[in-house]
Amino acid sequence: MPLRRLLPHPWRSLGVLVLWLLLNNSLHPGHIVLGAAIGCVLPLVTARFWPSTAAIRRPWRVVAFTAMVIFDVIVANLRVARAVLGPVSRLRPGFARVPLDLTTDVGITVLAQTITLTPGTLSADLSPDRRTLIVHYLDEPDAESVVAAIKSRYERPLKEIFG
Repeated sequence: MPLRRLLPHPWRSLGVLVLWLLLNNSLHPGHIVLGAAIGCVLPLVTARFWPSTAAIRRPWRVVAFTAMVIFDVIVANLRVARAVLGPVSRLRPGFARVPLDLTTDVGITVLAQTITLTPGTLSADLSPDRRTLIVHYLDEPDAESVVAAIKSRYERPLKEIFG
């Protein structure tokens, strides 16, 4: 039996193993064996539920994108804390319609998750034609600034990553 059939998603298997070890906070051989077993079996059992994978065209951009998102999450936490600790009447919430240039399912999903992960914004809906993402924001002067920030800060790098 070919190795690819036994291990259809090696990176996901490795990710499960690493996550298992981090959650258990242990490098005990028993945890390594159990994590490796779960990492091998889980992708086999769930393989038919996974969508087609998107090719990552520029893997080095993933590292830069991840670092940028971590920085943005930290800054957004501080901004949201300041906004919610101040007078509620100063908040300027709203919804923005973000036209999407991304076409891959994985790219759109990563964009929506990134927006939701960043405090103060939330991906609320995706249009049926998958061309517009509706985003709720907590405190911004206008929807256009939210759209411009999302497109330049998140969508453009994701287009480079996923093509």
